[in-house]
Amino acid sequence: MRRLTYTLVLASLTTLLTAGGGWPQKKGHGYLKLAEWWLTADQHFTGSGLIDPNLTSGVFNTSLYAEYGITDRLTVKAYIPFFSRATVNNQISATTGELIAAGDAINSFGDTDLTLTYGLTAGKINTTASLTFGIPLGNPAGGRDLNLQTGDGEFNQMVQIDAGIGYKVKQTEGYANAYVAYNHRTEGFSDEYRFGLETGVFLFDKKVLAIVRAISVFSTFNGIENAFANSTSIFANNAEHISIGPEINYFVGKDWGISAGVTGAVWGRLIFARPSYTVGAFARF
Repeated sequence: MRRLTYTLVLASLTTLLTAGGGWPQKKGHGYLKLAEWWLTADQHFTGSGLIDPNLTSGVFNTSLYAEYGITDRLTVKAYIPFFSRATVNNQISATTGELIAAGDAINSFGDTDLTLTYGLTAGKINTTASLTFGIPLGNPAGGRDLNLQTGDGEFNQMVQIDAGIGYKVKQTEGYANAYVAYNHRTEGFSDEYRFGLETGVFLFDKKVLAIVRAISVFSTFNGIENAFANSTSIFANNAEHISIGPEINYFVGKDWGISAGVTGAVWGRLIFARPSYTVGAFARF
């Protein structure tokens, strides 16, 4: 299950705004997004929060994200990384220039999330409750040395509460959303607390939606001690981070458009210390 960047994804546009979070889809309406997400890093946060170098490694996910309103209150969501690739570069001697160890790569399906979101309140403050099932369809131990991963190999269940509001400043419309979540993990992984803030504003006659997100993950340290502590993976146990990043959504047509975003950790433990990037195309119906 992806653990770095992009937990809240742009969902649907109403007259005022669109933003998963505290706003479930209307019955029969939905949202689709085809996206590419990638991260390459030559350094990582250690368990003590310091930054150390590592062989340049990468993770690349091509995914489909979908939402559909079963009723006006109940929305089903799916995040499906149907092509996931993990890589590590060649190791070259700094003194002789000789090859020390050859690079490696694996390709597979990725860990998939299925979510049910239920609208609790609607009005000035919109709230939802969500239950997410993380299905371990990725490869937790691939490559020549079994240290490349496109998944963590554990089935997790996450409960999340969102609260969102719409606002208007002069002629500029926007929204803000906050969430808190508890992620129960299996196979010796520690559970996690998750928190997030997000705000977005419509610009240029609603042709552009600009979003800024802050995401944080904190471990409960209740798993197997020192297990899965690979800081050069996005799937390490007890990984923690605070990440911030912008996203721009441009509406080419009334119901579809393109997006691009970047997210970077400003603090972390056992996680890459380089930003991740995403580009995609979305449509609502």
